[in-house]
Amino acid sequence: MIIGPKYKIARRLGARIFPKTQTTKFSISGSANKPRPKGRRRSRGGSEYGVQLIEKQKARFTYGLKNHQIANYVSAVRSRQGDPRTNLFQTLERRFDNVVFRLGLAPSRQAARQLVTHGHIMLNGRRLNVPSHQVKIGDVVTIRLQSQSSGITNELEERLKDYQAPAWLCFDDGKKAGEVIADPLASDMPSDINLTAILEFYSRV
Repeated sequence: MIIGPKYKIARRLGARIFPKTQTTKFSISGSANKPRPKGRRRSRGGSEYGVQLIEKQKARFTYGLKNHQIANYVSAVRSRQGDPRTNLFQTLERRFDNVVFRLGLAPSRQAARQLVTHGHIMLNGRRLNVPSHQVKIGDVVTIRLQSQSSGITNELEERLKDYQAPAWLCFDDGKKAGEVIADPLASDMPSDINLTAILEFYSRV
């Protein structure tokens, strides 16, 4: 997925959704938390539809999704039992590339997606190059042995020193393996993305 100029997108959405925008400079600039609609769409930013659109875009760029992917996720969670908001959050978090990122095996979701698509990551002992694959409880994620010796993990140990994976994931530093031990917790829902607004956005279309 080609994202485009990250600073410009983050300023437009008023959210630090990319690693490079999670800096003191970006915060001090006043860009964060100030959605900036452009041109004739300026009035839309304050409307209910405009707010919902911004929240959808935040989620899309945060998780690196295409429009049809997030639309499909919303459609799927509406047909399931339980709270649609929680179901949507868990669906997004269970993406294979997101799990690789959450385990600390990559510095960003974009980098995690590249590791997956290039075949460097294994799921339950088999190479899997599908970033959107939904992991399940009990699944084990590892870096392919040949990839470990090729320099993929050069910065991994340093990155993992101060990193704490979410409670629903368990990482064995010795084996360089992570396991899904529970469902993503509703309490871990991002405070900067309004999932309810996203569900409401797709109820219009």
